[in-house]
Amino acid sequence: MPQTLVLAKASSAASPVGAQLRAWRQRRRRSQLDLALDAGISQRHLSFVESGRARPSRDMLLHLAEQLEVPLRERNALLLAAGFAPRYAERGLDDPALAPASQVVATILRGHFPNPALAVDRHWHMLAANEAVAPLLAGVAEPALLAPPVNVLRLSLHPGGLAPAILNLPVWRGHILGRLQRQAQASADPVLAALHAELTALGGPLAAEPAEGIAVPLELATREGALSLIGTVTVFGTPTEVTLAELAIEAFYPADAVTAARLRRLCGG
Repeated sequence: MPQTLVLAKASSAASPVGAQLRAWRQRRRRSQLDLALDAGISQRHLSFVESGRARPSRDMLLHLAEQLEVPLRERNALLLAAGFAPRYAERGLDDPALAPASQVVATILRGHFPNPALAVDRHWHMLAANEAVAPLLAGVAEPALLAPPVNVLRLSLHPGGLAPAILNLPVWRGHILGRLQRQAQASADPVLAALHAELTALGGPLAAEPAEGIAVPLELATREGALSLIGTVTVFGTPTEVTLAELAIEAFYPADAVTAARLRRLCGG
């Protein structure tokens, strides 16, 4: 059975900045002494910041957030809670400022064809996909699952989605739920926690033991026969913008020559 997901309340600008910092430190399982040493400050000063007895400077707040690997969105929340302006902009992918990044995404997706690849946001909504994805969705029985914004994890595990076509569903379901649980705990995102609860409630078998081999494949039945796909994740290495920091490209590669040939046929090649 999947573990129950327990999350601390997500940070918000309405919470005192010291309480937010303490919550992030505890979430990362860091002691005050450990964090203070890495940040180059005294444990006493960090204790005063967390208790509200000392007000951190903007630079100190950003330095502590960096040490704690706080997501950019939540760093903005920390700054707001301390009375500072947000540091990291958040734009839509169609914003001209993000045009170079959007072009990179488009190039990766296009270049990956005839293998399937898609771009997702922090909540696993599909932002873009190449032409190899559509043939894999031909058997989806529930049209609502394909209505924008498409949540790819819901689409994967829902009985009206891809779940009936996933040949190794118990293993794949365990992989997806475990990954989502870790992501929700690391980010303290209540939307991800709710998605984890929703997908867990769908029920279904879970593998008793981890999958053998070098990676967990997605084994999918299609009109051309079964596919065995190995997934990779690509993210931008040094983002300073919220949307870009939260964007990921999920790309799938054929695990064998038979899958490679079937993908080419599915895509008309």
